Amino acid sequence: MSITLRNLGMGILILCFTHSVWAKKEGELNPDLTNPGFVEFPAWFKVSFLDFNEDSDEASQASKYLLVFFYQDGCPYCRKTIEVNFAQKAIEDKTRAHFDVVAVNMWGDRELTWLDGESMTEKQLAEKMRVMFTPTLIFVDKDKKTALRINGYYHPQKFSAALDYVRQGQYLKTGFRQYWNQLSPSPSAGKLHAQTFIVKPPYDFSKTSKTPRLVLFEQKDCPACDELHTDVFKRKETLQQLKPFSVSQLDMWSNTPVVTPEGKKTTAKQWAKQLQVKYAPSLVFFDSQGKEIIRTEAYFKSFHLQSVMEYVSSGKYKTISSFQRYIDERADALRAKGVAIDLMR
Repeated sequence: MSITLRNLGMGILILCFTHSVWAKKEGELNPDLTNPGFVEFPAWFKVSFLDFNEDSDEASQASKYLLVFFYQDGCPYCRKTIEVNFAQKAIEDKTRAHFDVVAVNMWGDRELTWLDGESMTEKQLAEKMRVMFTPTLIFVDKDKKTALRINGYYHPQKFSAALDYVRQGQYLKTGFRQYWNQLSPSPSAGKLHAQTFIVKPPYDFSKTSKTPRLVLFEQKDCPACDELHTDVFKRKETLQQLKPFSVSQLDMWSNTPVVTPEGKKTTAKQWAKQLQVKYAPSLVFFDSQGKEIIRTEAYFKSFHLQSVMEYVSSGKYKTISSFQRYIDERADALRAKGVAIDLMR
């Protein structure tokens, strides 16, 4: 879903959390997993009849936004959102004061009516919204248009900033990555990390590639980028998964010359803006013809990132449209080989 900036005012915040269960059946929690992620919802979540137009109207009448929480039992990142983010009184108070929260099971069969008036099941809505990662947050304004979408877990400071970004109408003035960049950053290495597998400039992505491309959009003040390079990219499994890719690294705020897959000469900063890259690091995967396949743009540990790489390099994205389904199958196959899966390492 694209991000649309609309009129300032109270509206809807749609918070989509898609859990990865890695079970043999959809919705069946697998007890063999480390950190399976099951958690109860807060009692203050709203009870809804799943008519989102009515929920939207009720939220607006109460001078609140609506927050729709797509979930699946077994997601450790959703658990972190509930037990870490919402456990902080300031975040809970802010959410309860400004948002109504409605939970939707991404694999569920309950009937609902979406904002466009279309009736469908919960899992059909998740497919319609192309929910891929855990969690996905979609903020919608009072006109029922998307103001901001976040695909993945944000740590409490950034999560709180996202709430402020929408409720204060900052989305009308600037993109979220610019907004976040203006806030005080956490301590970081203050530089981009060099890696032997990263290709050197010039960056001409218009040329047909024999292999899929992975473009790393990063910035110098970025603790999550530091962790990506000093932990995830140091792991043997990750390096193996990276081999099929042509990997480029761009400072998302720089004027580094870039030729886009469409042949347009621009800069890294402008291309990041065009692609609506909002988070550092964002890993954007392209096929050999330059078409975007999938991206990760939030906080993910090794297993998730390795799974995304294999999803692309194996070509499974061509036959399995849901990344969540693919990651379930991959985890089952690894467990069958006796591989222990720890989702948070």
